[in-house]
Amino acid sequence: MNKQLVRRILMSALGVAICGISVGMFKHAALGVDPFQSLMSGLDAVIPIGFGTLYVIVNLVLLCFALMFDRKKIGLATLINLFLLGYIAQFSQSCVQRLLPEPTLAVRLVLLAVAIVIMCLASAFYFTANLGVSTYDALALIWSEKQSRIKFPICRVITDFVCVLGGVALCRLAGFTLKQILGEVGIGTIITAFFMGPLIEFFNQKVARPFLER
Repeated sequence: MNKQLVRRILMSALGVAICGISVGMFKHAALGVDPFQSLMSGLDAVIPIGFGTLYVIVNLVLLCFALMFDRKKIGLATLINLFLLGYIAQFSQSCVQRLLPEPTLAVRLVLLAVAIVIMCLASAFYFTANLGVSTYDALALIWSEKQSRIKFPICRVITDFVCVLGGVALCRLAGFTLKQILGEVGIGTIITAFFMGPLIEFFNQKVARPFLER
């Protein structure tokens, strides 16, 4: 097997796994999850089915969209993300809870910072591997390629912002208190909504592409 293909498969698998770990860290930090997970939290609050089933259904809808507009974005990493990321996130959160059962605010802030960095790094790895991306990540990528005047970081900021608004609206509809909402849609959500796109591009250029092309 071609060495570069092996490296791409490794980058895809690691990228998805590390993304799942970062989601678990986001949730335990309780300072706001990433924008897509904030939308999922809102949907989970108003739709009476299990989160795992809901996650698969929502991603299957997004998968149909991606297949309609750019099938090249669908691949091995997409399937791993679709069926495994939720379980990896759940396992990650339980591990962090055992290690840090009652984290202080300072520890939660550190968890949040680490979660943001490793999520962006992981996303850059499986974007660059080009063996498929998550169905949500495909939205901004397809949009930026179809509308060449708008670059990917801007498209990502817009899609993230829409998810944040949707997550807040759904949480309010479900009757969440302000404290509950801030645990799902808080400072971490705002930071990722505005900076995740540029950070992913930074890691693409400085880490992922050099790793693949060396």
